[in-house]
Amino acid sequence: MPKPKLSKLELHIMEALWTHDQASIREIQETFPEKRRPAYTTIQTTVYRLEGKNAVRRVKKVGNFHIFEAAISRNAAQRRLIEDLLALFGGRTQPVMAHLIESGKLTLEDVKEAEKVLRKLARKDKSK
Repeated sequence: MPKPKLSKLELHIMEALWTHDQASIREIQETFPEKRRPAYTTIQTTVYRLEGKNAVRRVKKVGNFHIFEAAISRNAAQRRLIEDLLALFGGRTQPVMAHLIESGKLTLEDVKEAEKVLRKLARKDKSK
């Protein structure tokens, strides 16, 4: 099943669910900073859209409200975002890596960790 595309608001809602495991719409709304908190109905509509995208699911009903949980993992959502970003560069990673290096966001430690992963994948491919 394809991973759903998520907006910034949807990602914030998903982050609330990944952090709290399960939450009501009100509890999700309260994870937003008070000064920039979307209306309850905005969160509700967005949660229902996420439900339609199979990104969240209702787990139970308490009184007159539902409790929701994430139906996709943080890792799956992050992979989708990275795939979308790379698609903007024609699938090329070099411009993204260059930017990360120039902006100081890619550390030597990150590079060493990436090398470990690449070596592990290379060994895995040779064993096939």
